[in-house]
Amino acid sequence: MLRDWLYVADHCRAIWQVLEVGRPGEVYSVGNERNLQVVTTLCRLLDELLPDSPYCPHCPHSRLRTFIAARPGHDTRYTIDARKLRSELGWKPREDFESRLWQTRVWYLENQTWCKRVMDGSQLEIRLDYTVQPEPSGLA
Repeated sequence: MLRDWLYVADHCRAIWQVLEVGRPGEVYSVGNERNLQVVTTLCRLLDELLPDSPYCPHCPHSRLRTFIAARPGHDTRYTIDARKLRSELGWKPREDFESRLWQTRVWYLENQTWCKRVMDGSQLEIRLDYTVQPEPSGLA
């Protein structure tokens, strides 16, 4: 299974670059990392962040990796070819994938209460920063 992964800020910068300097009518695909790269990097970062993980105490997290057969009818490739974006527009990811993955993982480790609420469904009952705005006058 192949999929592309890209830090959201890099994706936004790619879209902005296409809008600014891309040729009208052209198609530019945006993408970067692959699944196995993501999993390998994440396992290594978890070894550093959680050496005593209850899921893999004192062992490399890569031992938890399991390759499974694709589901029947499932697409085997979700990757794109971003060479045109890179060569014609000079775009490349600005963010270091590993450091952003590290920051994301640290955030999840520091927000375990939120993660547990998402997993048990109770987070659905909480709508943060949500207020009902009155309809502008004259509009129905």
